[in-house]
Amino acid sequence: MRKAAVLAVVLGCLCVFGFAQEKKAAAAKGKPAAKKPMHVIMSEAEIKWGDAPKSLPAGANMAVLQGDPGKAGMYTIRLKAPDGYKVAAHWHPAAEHLTVISGTFNLGTGDKLDETKTTAMAAGAFGSMPAKMHHFAWCKGETEVQVSGMGPFKLIYVNPADDPTKMKK
Repeated sequence: MRKAAVLAVVLGCLCVFGFAQEKKAAAAKGKPAAKKPMHVIMSEAEIKWGDAPKSLPAGANMAVLQGDPGKAGMYTIRLKAPDGYKVAAHWHPAAEHLTVISGTFNLGTGDKLDETKTTAMAAGAFGSMPAKMHHFAWCKGETEVQVSGMGPFKLIYVNPADDPTKMKK
C-alpha cells in the first residue's frame, strides 16, 4: 500500500513538472501564455454607460461588464432602455441569456414584433434563447437588463428593413 502511495506522489510530481516544462517551452518559443480568467467585481457606481451599438434602435444605453462583445469569448453587458423601447424580430448566432434588473422587459418569439404575443418579465426574471431563435422585445417603464453570451455578439434582423444601420436618416 505504501509503495502505491509513493508511486502516486512521484507520478503527480512528474505530471506537474512536465506541465511546467511545456509551459516554459511554449513561452521560450514566443507563444503567448494562456489568459487567466479575470475576477470582476463592480459596484453600480463603477458601471460605465454609453450609447448602445447602432445595431439597436436609438435611445438605449449599454455598459460592458465583462469581456468584449465584439470578440470571441464570454461577455456580459447591461442594456438600459426607455419606456416603450422596441427591438424588432431578430436572432443571434449564439445563445443569449438575460436577467431583468429593473422595469418590465416583454419578450416574444416569432418573425414579427407583436406586443400581444410577449411574456412580461419583471425585475429578477431570467430568459434564455438558443442560437438562431427569432425573438423580439419591448419595454414597459425604464428597463434595465443584463445579457450574457459567447461573442462575438451579432444581431441579425428577420426583416432587413428593421435594421437601424440600414435605415435612411
